[in-house]
Amino acid sequence: MKINRSIVLSNFSSIALISFTFLCTTVFTAQPTDSSIEVNIVCDQANAVLAILAKRQSNQDIIEQDWQQLFSSEGYTRLKKRETSFRNTFTDEDFRVFVLSDTLVGKFQILKTTLEKWKGIDVNKIVNRALAYLQKGAQIRAKIYPVIKPKTNSFVFETTKDPAIFIYLDPATTQQKFENTLSHELHHIGYENSCAALAIKISEDSTISKSTRTVLELVGIFGEGFAMLAAAGGPDIHPHNTSNHADRARWDGDMKNFNDDFKKIEQFFLDILDNKLKSNEIERIAYSFFGIQGPWYTVGWKMSATIEKKYGRAKLIECLCDPRMLLLTYNQAALEYNNSEPDSLVLWSSSLIERIATK
Repeated sequence: MKINRSIVLSNFSSIALISFTFLCTTVFTAQPTDSSIEVNIVCDQANAVLAILAKRQSNQDIIEQDWQQLFSSEGYTRLKKRETSFRNTFTDEDFRVFVLSDTLVGKFQILKTTLEKWKGIDVNKIVNRALAYLQKGAQIRAKIYPVIKPKTNSFVFETTKDPAIFIYLDPATTQQKFENTLSHELHHIGYENSCAALAIKISEDSTISKSTRTVLELVGIFGEGFAMLAAAGGPDIHPHNTSNHADRARWDGDMKNFNDDFKKIEQFFLDILDNKLKSNEIERIAYSFFGIQGPWYTVGWKMSATIEKKYGRAKLIECLCDPRMLLLTYNQAALEYNNSEPDSLVLWSSSLIERIATK
């Protein structure tokens, strides 16, 4: 059973020089010596909406060509494809009504200003921040779409074919938070590519029991926490250093429950290994650990931060794709931590470690 996160939501000196021009559609592509990195920022949907809003605000006639400019934009066509694939109602006529609404027209200037600020992002920094927590030679190919739309969510789409990151154009999101979000999502794309070979090997290994395979696949969802670490830039930087006070306070409150949440995930894994859960129950519980930024995030972040602090980033990167090595290395790091610090981190039980190590 696989959980699709898109449904919910060192030294890499060869990457340091990334050539770019900013046109929005903007193409940032690595030098030919490293053709594995290509990040495109596509603003055509947002630009087309803003063009219509500008006409509306100045009482100019909006002609059919204006609408076709919007409906034929790459950002809009891919957004529509995504929404319809999820069986969400999404029609051109409904979108016309949304664009012409008084509420959206009133936001014209702030939306325009926000997009201009977002265009000032440092793509070198964003990409390299993600790459710093990936294996050397990791591939990151993605298109980033800042979009103006009725729903305020952001998400990834078609990550295995033509990876897309849709970011809701939110005036409340600062440029720094936007950059953090992009680093997080780009790390996911690089992580999935880097770990694909081992993930396939595990999924096709007939010597591994179905329950063990499920647990090993679920360990990969700790990638949410790895991405938090990568986006922040290191274990000593607060994962919400670019967020508002409420988000930071929520994270801090959730981190206080680390040991309890850790134990809940371990019990979940043990119940799977004991064949106590049906497929739909596994899926339900796994999704419950997403939350806003629930245990998959907090436990994943704490595990990876603990490993990096004790053994360095290179060792952490070595562990990221191997679920067995990850849990074992965390246990070693946490044990050293517990021997030197006043508080205590919970460890994965020997029962779990032994059972997932058994083929």
